[in-house]
Amino acid sequence: MVDDELAELRRQRMEQLQQQAMEQQALEEEALRQQQIEAQIRLALMEILEPEARERLNTIKLTRPEFARAVEQQLVMLAQSGRIRQRITDEQLRSLLAQLTPAKKDYRITRK
Repeated sequence: MVDDELAELRRQRMEQLQQQAMEQQALEEEALRQQQIEAQIRLALMEILEPEARERLNTIKLTRPEFARAVEQQLVMLAQSGRIRQRITDEQLRSLLAQLTPAKKDYRITRK
C-alpha cells in the first residue's frame, strides 16, 4: 500500500514536471515568434520611412508605445497593400500623426 501511494505521488510529480516543461517551451516559442514579428516590422519600416521619420517614430515610441505600435502596424499594412509607393518623409509622417491623434478637448475655467 505504501509502495502504491509512493508510485502514485511519483507519477503525479512527473506529470507536473512534464506540464511545466511544455508550458515553458510554449512561452519560449511565443517569445521567439514575437521577436521575429518585431524584426520584420523594423525591416519594413526601414524600407518605407526616411531616417528622420524613423527617428520621430522612435521618439514617439518612448512616450506613447501603444500609439506608436498602432502607427507602425498601419504603415506596414499600407506598404503591404501597395498604397505606399515611395519612402515617407518626416513631414508626411507628421501630417499622418496629426490625422491619427485624437483631438484634445479644450477646457476653460472661469471664476466668478
